[in-house]
Parts: sequence; C-alpha cells; structure tokens
Amino acid sequence: MIDLRSDTLTRPTEAMRQAMARAEVGDDVYGEDPTVLALEDRVAELFGHEAALFMPTGSMANVLAVRALVQPGQEVLCEASAHIARAELGAHAAYSGVTMRTWYHPRGQVDLPMVRRMYAPDLGPFFVRTAAVSVECTHNFAGGAVLPIEDLRDLRELATAAGAAVHVDGARIWNAHVATGTPLAEYGAVADVMAVCLSKGLGAPVGSLTIGSADVIAEARVWRKRMGGGMRQVGILAAAGLHALDHHVERLAEDHAHARLLAEACGVDPASVDTNIVVVPRPDAPDFVARAAEAGVRVSMVGPTTVRLVTHLDVTRADAEKAAAALGAL
Repeated sequence: MIDLRSDTLTRPTEAMRQAMARAEVGDDVYGEDPTVLALEDRVAELFGHEAALFMPTGSMANVLAVRALVQPGQEVLCEASAHIARAELGAHAAYSGVTMRTWYHPRGQVDLPMVRRMYAPDLGPFFVRTAAVSVECTHNFAGGAVLPIEDLRDLRELATAAGAAVHVDGARIWNAHVATGTPLAEYGAVADVMAVCLSKGLGAPVGSLTIGSADVIAEARVWRKRMGGGMRQVGILAAAGLHALDHHVERLAEDHAHARLLAEACGVDPASVDTNIVVVPRPDAPDFVARAAEAGVRVSMVGPTTVRLVTHLDVTRADAEKAAAALGAL
C-alpha cells in the first residue's frame, strides 16, 4: 500500500533511530535536556530569532505562538482555510479567548488590500481590536502553495505601520525554503512569532517549535506546562529533529518532483504544484478515495469534492510512478 494521505505518516529512518538511541538527555521541564537545548538554539538561529521552544505538536506550537501576540477578546486575521482556523479544533478560542476574521484566496495567499480593509484599530470599548495577522507557508489546504517572500515583507510593513504583529505558521516552511531558495532567516524576519514542524516533511516522529523573542518563549514555556505539554527526558525526540535538519531538508526537492508527477497523472497542472501537496477536484471524492485504496493507494478526502495527495520521505520515485499509474487509471 502506497500511503499519500499525509507527510505526517513517515517513520524514522534507521540512521535517525540510531541518533535517538545515542541522545544525551535530561529533564526538559527543568530546562536541563542538552539535546533539546541544542535543537532550540539551532532552530532559533536558523530563523534569526532569540529563542525557540520544543513542543509535542504543531497545534500547540501555533496556539502558544498566537497567544503571545493576541490577548483574550482580541482578534487575529487569517486566510479562510488556514490551519489555525480550520484544523485546530477551535483551540485558539477555547484556550486563549482569541477570535478570528478571515479573507478568502483560492491559493491561500496574502490579500494585502483586504487585510488593510479588515484591520480594526483600537476604537475603545465598542469593537474587537486586530492584534495580529497570521499567514501559513506553505499553505496546506491550498495544495502546499508557497507565499512569495515579497508578499510577506509587504505584510510585515503593513502590520508594523498599523501596530499589529505577524504570526507565521511555518509547519512546512522547509518546503518553501527548498522550493524557492529563500533563506530561512528571511522567513523569520517577517514574523514576530512563528511555528515550525519537524514531523512532516523532515520525517521526525514528533515535534514542533515555537520561535520568537526570549520574553515570548519564556512565557510560552509557562503555558506549555500549564496546558500539559511539559516533557521530561525528551532529548530522544529532539535528536530526531537535529538529524532531520542535517539530512532531510534538501531532499524535499524529491518530494516536490514526485508531487508534480502525481499531479500530471491526475489531470492537475504540474506547474500549479509548488511543493509536496496535490489537491485534486473530484465530484465523487468519497468513492474515489475508496477505489484508490482498492488499487493500493491511500489518499485523503479534505472536502466533499476534494482529494489530497501528499508525497513524503517514505514515498520513493518507484512508489510515485506506481501510484500515478493507479490514480491515472481511476
């Protein structure tokens, strides 16, 4: 069975398992796990920020990142199909009292004129105030679309002038970096706070990080513990992340090539596929998913008329070709 449901399905490579087995560990709640500290320092430096905090999940990383910027009763603006709005089970409202307003773009892009119109300044005790704008790069439900760095810089300028902050959901920022050649520090420069994931394209079994200033991360550490996310000898997981950064970033280009191969077989323009996610319009999506499984390929349904295919570390070129043939026949 070739599994294209998500890039979260990867299993640690043998070399990654060896790195995990050798990891030096300590109690991370006390801030004493040397491998976790090494990972946090490295990721913060990659993105040009002061500090980072290792999290068990990307959703927690996003919740604490947004919470650092938006007080209860304030709002964050984001695209309508953003992960924070659609796929985190209302956690930002449930835990942080944050509200959201959204703009719509078919490719999940920044709509600067719309953001400018939507922005709500502090008008006293009558209206919700916009505290932050959130963007997702790459954009999951827009088919792994990359947000151009020029648009993100323009958003940064707009937000700064308006007195708002910028959150970047960079769960798959590594894919954007490889696809465009944009340095990671340039993505970091447009964000007050961001979240990045190690357990998708990079193939680690667990882990994301929230990145920001030293003060933001100190507060996030308190809230991570408060929300039940304090972890102990977690260096065995951080070691997987360090190994992934050393060995699994540049190879993401292979996943992107495999995704374009699948897109062509499914009647989707390969030029529209920026990274490793292919969104296929299907009026019979549930039936198509079932028939694909019968043909030996697992795909996911992300809407009643939409199927998603995701390439990843565990999908070889031969797997991609086999899956393309099976899906194309359907």
